[in-house]
Amino acid sequence: MAMALAADPAIEAVVGVDTAAPDADLGRTRFVRADIRHPLIAKVISTTEVDTVLHLNVIATPLGAGGRAAMKEINVIGTMQLLAACQKARSVSRLVVKSTTSIYGSSPRDPALFTEDTEPRSLPTGGYAKDAVEVEGYVRGFSRRRPDIAVTVLRFTNILGPQVDSPLARYLDLPVVPTVLGFDPRIQLLHSDDALAVLLRATRGDHAGTFNVAGDGVLLLSQAIRRAGRPYLPVPFPAIGALGGVARRLRLVDFSAEQLDLLAHGRAVDTARLKTVFGYRPRYSTVETFDNFVRYRDLRFTIDHELVSRIEHGLLGSLDRRRLVGSP
Repeated sequence: MAMALAADPAIEAVVGVDTAAPDADLGRTRFVRADIRHPLIAKVISTTEVDTVLHLNVIATPLGAGGRAAMKEINVIGTMQLLAACQKARSVSRLVVKSTTSIYGSSPRDPALFTEDTEPRSLPTGGYAKDAVEVEGYVRGFSRRRPDIAVTVLRFTNILGPQVDSPLARYLDLPVVPTVLGFDPRIQLLHSDDALAVLLRATRGDHAGTFNVAGDGVLLLSQAIRRAGRPYLPVPFPAIGALGGVARRLRLVDFSAEQLDLLAHGRAVDTARLKTVFGYRPRYSTVETFDNFVRYRDLRFTIDHELVSRIEHGLLGSLDRRRLVGSP
């Protein structure tokens, strides 16, 4: 995103804020090492006099953040500090927030399609989805306090693309893909090129509001696995949590509880507002996004026997501990 903005001659200056310097060359982007959890972010915004702020750092993976506590602090406390800084800054006229369709949850009682106004059947109780709900709540409060600032909230579905490293991408890279026995959820995808295009459009224009962002159509998880040519293993629902814990300990997939629910119940959203109000129609459908991902990753029917053995031992050890705890 920083590279795309820096390449636009119509944009006067680009400032990137993070705790670690970027590995890639971001062109004329000015990098500032700062933590949005600290009040220093207010000084960064006031001294640079930026007019548009993009909040793209709501983290979905606890391992990547250093644990669940650190993840929540970055997501929630960081957002509060950033919004407080924007509220004080007279130069800011536009705020773009990257959110997620995970706020709708995943349950067997869900509607066929969630619109932006649909209330979830039950609010997420933990993890990334709960953080996103809190973030959006703070953003709504900010919007009431600063009605002069155009606020755009983009609820992205699962993003796949050539350079995307996400829990879903790693899940599909597993030597044997576990599924929930008796369930075949609908999944909806967004190509990374479309995600970038939507963010750029939100940055350059006045598109205040909340928008679901996803490619057209859905895929059943079974269809996706077949299209990728991957072997799969149905697992009883009570054991899927233990399997997710094993995957996290082995650092194979950083799946949280709400992401495991997605593997059972799925989720799909309505994107009519994105097309009619925001004015963007994704170039790639869900199926096209997935097929493009498979071609790039060159997924084939290959089994890493050593990795499978590690997973088996980890799962058996987890089940043994559960039996020990439950024994008289």
